[in-house]
Amino acid sequence: MPLRPLAQLKKNRETIERNYITPVKIIWQRGNIKNVEKILKPGNGQAVLPTNDLCLFKSTSNESAAILLDFGKEIHGGAQIVTGLMKSKVPVKVRLRFGESVSEAMSDIDVKGATNDHSLRDFIIELPWLGKIEVGNTGFRFLRIDVVDTSSELLIKEIRAIAVQRNLKYIGSFNSSDEELNKIWKTGAYTVHLNMQEYLWDGIKRDRLVWVGDMHPEVSAIKTVFGYSEVVSKSLDLARDITPLPQWMNGISTYSMWWIIIHRDWYLQNGDLTYLKQQRAYLLPLLKQLAAEIDEQNREKLTGNRFLDWPSSKNDPAIHAGLQSMLIMALDAGSYLCTVLGEKAAAAQSKVAIVKLKKHIPDVAASKQAAALLSLSGLMDAQKANNEVLAIGGAKDFSTFFGYYMLEAKAKAGDYQGAVDAIKQYWGAMLKLGATTFWEDFNLDWVKDAAGIDNLVPAGKKDIHGDFGAYCYIGLRHSLCHGWSAGPTAWLTNHVLGVKIMAPGCKKIQIVPHLGNLKFAEGTYPTPYGIIKIKHVLQSNGKIKTTVSGPKEVAITYKPLS
Repeated sequence: MPLRPLAQLKKNRETIERNYITPVKIIWQRGNIKNVEKILKPGNGQAVLPTNDLCLFKSTSNESAAILLDFGKEIHGGAQIVTGLMKSKVPVKVRLRFGESVSEAMSDIDVKGATNDHSLRDFIIELPWLGKIEVGNTGFRFLRIDVVDTSSELLIKEIRAIAVQRNLKYIGSFNSSDEELNKIWKTGAYTVHLNMQEYLWDGIKRDRLVWVGDMHPEVSAIKTVFGYSEVVSKSLDLARDITPLPQWMNGISTYSMWWIIIHRDWYLQNGDLTYLKQQRAYLLPLLKQLAAEIDEQNREKLTGNRFLDWPSSKNDPAIHAGLQSMLIMALDAGSYLCTVLGEKAAAAQSKVAIVKLKKHIPDVAASKQAAALLSLSGLMDAQKANNEVLAIGGAKDFSTFFGYYMLEAKAKAGDYQGAVDAIKQYWGAMLKLGATTFWEDFNLDWVKDAAGIDNLVPAGKKDIHGDFGAYCYIGLRHSLCHGWSAGPTAWLTNHVLGVKIMAPGCKKIQIVPHLGNLKFAEGTYPTPYGIIKIKHVLQSNGKIKTTVSGPKEVAITYKPLS
């Protein structure tokens, strides 16, 4: 008997693969280095006897030879260094500094926040005579190598980055008349892909952990790009298994709520009832616990770390508004899942709690985070939230994590063009600063007089990596590949291409495009049964011509909009 579509997806083995990448550019060098251009030649990882075609580093007692390489894009992994037939067989000490930016690769630990937290990125090793070494496990684009030993010679045949990532095909796609939007979609997809390691991490340099709230925009992007990946269920189950109730996941009440919302979204994408049933024993008492977190005034009284995102973490009224909203959203998702599971009493319990919570409407506290969640939970009129808070200043006060929900709230208000403009203004600014993945945090106020991440910082310019940041991401500790920033990838597919899942397992899909000022938008969406192909073209009469095709198992409806 042939496998059902989801069973086939689960059977397809996902592996963590290694690929070798040649540096594309030498950013900087110091000291006596001969044949330096040889470093940019593709290699094969094999040491050889001839020495005439190798790069020679010569360090004196006064000056150490050093070089800074650019591999062209953010990578997760390490480096391979192949050496030659040197005069001395004594191993040569070198210092390696991996960096997500040029300034990080040129830094010293504890200067401007540079750190070895989570992954070693600054250390000394010995290179063998006529051999090879592979070392490193971090997130980086740039690598600085300094010869530590004085009065020594080092022959290098090749230096390659080792890119370690999950072997996945990009099934979903997005293409439009706006090349910047296309690049933003792809950058978000690549950002989340790099973080899909053994588990779904938040960052590949720092925060190599499973943070459940951060997973929601990541999983939203994964659904859009890959459809299914085992890394999602592995990570959700890990969070569940290490968090006995009544504890909150990661110590944060909203993160336990995001766990429920992710399960709802994942079930709608894949329709895996067997997997959902495995959550019953944890889900039901968690929902009961959440329903009890309401006081006599119908206000949330959640314990643990009261957290939405870092930029809002000092605004207590905004946090209360967000938690009130999140509790409604989580209980609503939980009620849906309980209905699917046949748990009528638990579903009713969640609905009763939602009725109570909707009797208290918190102040928006001039917070875009709060406005987004109040809108999405139904506690605030969507257009009011957008006009009075979200649309003010464009993408000013957006954040990389909650920017996704700000975009979702703008879509709910019908401000699709405003959302697209915000994506270009905010995420596009990172690209203009040299980003090849999206960052842990970003503030448009940082941009003025700031140099990009891909060159040495000129005199009179700010270091966009080393001179900014706050909370846990001060300066160079700041992660420049953070999965929670991938929200625009999901948003562009869901709202510009207009893909909306109407039944579990993508059995029913509705297409509602919102091109705004785009001339066309096209792409693909992964379902358990195969891909849906979508193309929207703006006609001269202002109408949109749509062409859609997909698997016969998926019922596709189209709602035309001008």
